[in-house]
Amino acid sequence: MSEIVKEQQTVSSKTRQQAEKGENLYKAIWRWHFYAGIFFAPLIIFLAITGGVYLFKPQIEDYMYHDLYYVQQGETKISPAEQINEVKKNYPNAEITSFTPSFEANRSSVIGIRDYAESVSVYVNPYNGDIIGNLNENDRFMASVKDLHNGELWGGTIGNRLVELAACWTIILIITGVYLWWPRNRKSLFGTLIPRIRLFKGKRMFWRDMHAVTAFWLSLFIVIQVFSGLMWSDVWGSMAHRAVETTGAGSPVGDQPWESYAFPKSTIPTKEVADVPWAAENMPVPESNDIGVTPISVEKVIQTVEDKQVHPGYKIVFPKDNTGVYTVFLDPADVYPNRPRPWTQQTLHIDQYNGKVLADLGWKDYGILGKLISLGIAFHQGEFGLMSQFFMLTLVIGIVMIAVSGFVMWWKRRPEGKLGSPSLPENFKMLKGVGVIVLALSLFFPLVGLSLLVVWVLDWVIIKRIPTLKQWVG
Repeated sequence: MSEIVKEQQTVSSKTRQQAEKGENLYKAIWRWHFYAGIFFAPLIIFLAITGGVYLFKPQIEDYMYHDLYYVQQGETKISPAEQINEVKKNYPNAEITSFTPSFEANRSSVIGIRDYAESVSVYVNPYNGDIIGNLNENDRFMASVKDLHNGELWGGTIGNRLVELAACWTIILIITGVYLWWPRNRKSLFGTLIPRIRLFKGKRMFWRDMHAVTAFWLSLFIVIQVFSGLMWSDVWGSMAHRAVETTGAGSPVGDQPWESYAFPKSTIPTKEVADVPWAAENMPVPESNDIGVTPISVEKVIQTVEDKQVHPGYKIVFPKDNTGVYTVFLDPADVYPNRPRPWTQQTLHIDQYNGKVLADLGWKDYGILGKLISLGIAFHQGEFGLMSQFFMLTLVIGIVMIAVSGFVMWWKRRPEGKLGSPSLPENFKMLKGVGVIVLALSLFFPLVGLSLLVVWVLDWVIIKRIPTLKQWVG
């Protein structure tokens, strides 16, 4: 009988330990989720709003610059060389940098020039060569929105790092949020999968459900959106590029599209000469061979591009020097209103003297990871048509709602004169697993590790030494 009692006591003790461990883990994760939300919610809301505006870049710019983009359809278009010559007459001191042929019957051609170190787009009527007008690329409204979104406009490099940090912490907020949401002993669909609408009864429950249930339903799409945005970031994005190159998962299956050609290869990545699609950014730029020979005409380049069946809407970037090449690329995001799908992406390098295609990288050449990342980026920017733009708009509205409801929850529960953070775990020795997770996330997101180190230093050097501040923080 005593053995049965001892066994029951052992089981009971293990049960209590498991319950205590679970409670400590819950408190630790809740506290982590709370602080991340408090610090980064304002920036997350800002990124959601600016990103929501940028989603409709094609429609907004089409409206704002309609007089530049569109022309009255004529009978026959004049040659690209004639169009470029008209620009040279009007801008004698400018350098011609690019040419975007008219891709619709009623669209203007666009000739890029560098005029006194400024990048300017000159819009030309392809039927008669008339200069419609010009636009400084830095003065575009959506360029300002983009720079707001990526932090360049308000913080430069520091702003860009803060945006990347907020994105990384958003992933952690989703992970910790799903753990806190997990139903455990709750069996009802209400409060788990369906929000309980009791706003007008003054219940905190409404805000809790709007926060947790909404976040659960949108969690997967938020993760995809954030990771695709991180591909442009300096720290994590550069790591991702190196990982893709090292593993070959983003590269073509089989030979590289430029390995079958015998040509000198520079160490310059394509992203430094043109704003090409993500998968082509690090493709090495080749060099033209026959230096001293007369360069081919832009008409010859266009003929080569059409032979390669590049979708209309492509841009031709001119060689920068005697060894440079013509870089031709199609980025579907730049084509409107009949926007092609992401799998029409293509990037070519063409010898400026003999017209040979030195590199040709298209969707068929992308590795599986390259395709997935490209699709993620297209998803991020709503490039699958108007419905995808509205879906992404719904997603960013959801993100704002999640952040605002979390703020309201905190405001309603915080004690007077205190931050109102969740209580500390009672036994940190039971949280070794959390330490491992923190370390793993810090390695995966280096800026997260750096931010945790900064917080630890602030806590150790300042907060713990000021009793009032320590009590306020909790």
